[in-house]
Amino acid sequence: MANNKDDIVLSIHGMSKSFGRNRVLDHINLDVKRGTVMGLMGENGAGKSTMMKCLFGTYQKDEGTIFLDGKETNFSGPKDALENGVAMVHQELNQCLERNVMDNLFLGRYPVNSFGVVDEGRMKKEASELFRKLGMTVNLTQPMRNMSVSQRQMCEIAKAISYNSKVIVLDEPTSSLTVQEVDKLFEMMRMLKEQGIALVYISHKMDEIFEICDEISVLRDGNLVMTKSSKETDMNELIAAMVGRSLENRFPPVDNTPKDAILSIQHLSTKFEPYLQDVSFDVKEGEIFGLYGLVGAGRTELLETISTCAVEKIK
Repeated sequence: MANNKDDIVLSIHGMSKSFGRNRVLDHINLDVKRGTVMGLMGENGAGKSTMMKCLFGTYQKDEGTIFLDGKETNFSGPKDALENGVAMVHQELNQCLERNVMDNLFLGRYPVNSFGVVDEGRMKKEASELFRKLGMTVNLTQPMRNMSVSQRQMCEIAKAISYNSKVIVLDEPTSSLTVQEVDKLFEMMRMLKEQGIALVYISHKMDEIFEICDEISVLRDGNLVMTKSSKETDMNELIAAMVGRSLENRFPPVDNTPKDAILSIQHLSTKFEPYLQDVSFDVKEGEIFGLYGLVGAGRTELLETISTCAVEKIK
C-alpha cells in the first residue's frame, strides 16, 4: 500500500457544489493513492454521485481543484476524463448489446489504416492482448447480449484499462453479481492494484468494503466525515459515520406476531416474456415481506403482474 505524497495519483481539494440554496458538497478533500482501493461510502443522497459527476466534468463544481499526477486538471466531460486516464464503470452498463465485444471495446475510436478504412486486424490483435493480460478468455465476435452481466462488466473494465487508466471508479459493481462472480471481480481488482492502478470502489456492502479496500472514506450530508485505513476501523464506526449517531441495535428485535394472510399468490405463471413460472407466496398482516433476486430475476415483472391482476379485478 502506498504511503507518501508521491504515491497520490488523484487529489481533490476543497470541492463544493450547490444546487440553488441546497449545498450538496461542502469543501471535500480526498486523496487516492496509486495501487490502492479506496472505498467510498455514504447513505443515498450523501453526495457520492455528485462528487463523481463533478470529478468527471458532468457537473461544473462551484469551488475546489482536482489534481491528477500532481497536475491541476478540469475535465470537460467523461470522454475527456477517460482520455486523460480517469475512467468509471457504472452500475447500469451502457453498452451496444447487438454489437460484439470488439466493437464495444473500440466504440468511438476505431483504428484506421493508411487508406482510412477501419483496421479490424489491429483491433483484434490489441483486444486479444488486452484480455490476455487480464487473464480473461473472451470470444471477441460474440454479441454482448449473449454474455452474462459479470462478463459484460469485465469487458467494461477492460475498456477502461485500454485507455491506460490511472484511476478507475467502480460504482456499485457487485449489485447484479453472484458470489462466484464477485470473487472473480475482486481477483481482477487485485491484479489491477499490482499494476499500480488506483481504484475507487463505491458500495453499500460493508463486508465487501472490508475485504477489498485499503482505505475507506465516508460522505454524510455533503461532508467528508471520515477517511481511515480499513484495518483501523470497524463496521460500527462506519455505520456511526454514515448516519451521524451510534446505533446500538443494527437489527431491532422482532416483537410483533404476523396475523392471517392478506395477499396470497398461488402458482402464478405468465405466457409472455419475461416468464414467471409457478410463483407462490403469502403476505401476512403485520409483517414485512422481502422479495430478493439479482437484476433480471423477475422481481419487477412479478410485482407488475400482481398490480395488473389487481387492477383488472377492481374493474
